[in-house]
Amino acid sequence: MSTRAYIAIGSNLAEPMKQVIAAWDEIANLPKSKLIQKSSLYVSKPLGYKDQPDFVNAVVLLETELTPHELLSELQSLEDLHERVRSFPNAPRTLDLDIILFGNLEINDSHLIVPHPRMHERAFVIFPLQEISANISIPHIGDIAKIAKGFDPESAKRITL
Repeated sequence: MSTRAYIAIGSNLAEPMKQVIAAWDEIANLPKSKLIQKSSLYVSKPLGYKDQPDFVNAVVLLETELTPHELLSELQSLEDLHERVRSFPNAPRTLDLDIILFGNLEINDSHLIVPHPRMHERAFVIFPLQEISANISIPHIGDIAKIAKGFDPESAKRITL
């Protein structure tokens, strides 16, 4: 049985646009999974640690037979492939892959929290998620259209390729 999972993608090092586009292809090739849809690319300012380049972001919808923890492991392997370094919270990164939703599951353990606990605070997640799933509701948070209206449209701008 497959589950719909949404994955947020971000990069701000080593040609970020190329990193995100490469991640699309790599996610499409995950085992027991099928890439259903991908958002446009968005550019956003960094959160937390400000002295770093802007980010390129996107969200993808994946149909997968992997468990949430198997998917997390696969995504972390892709981050490793892109030489992701976790030097400090909100540090610059070559590739960041986060499971933001996994079906209707709610998970909160030492390795994974789903829905992503801060996704509704991040325009660079909400705008691309809304683009590919305009009617989605985030558990315990609400309708994505209402969440999106709370953000400045300039906080995550769609990139025209």
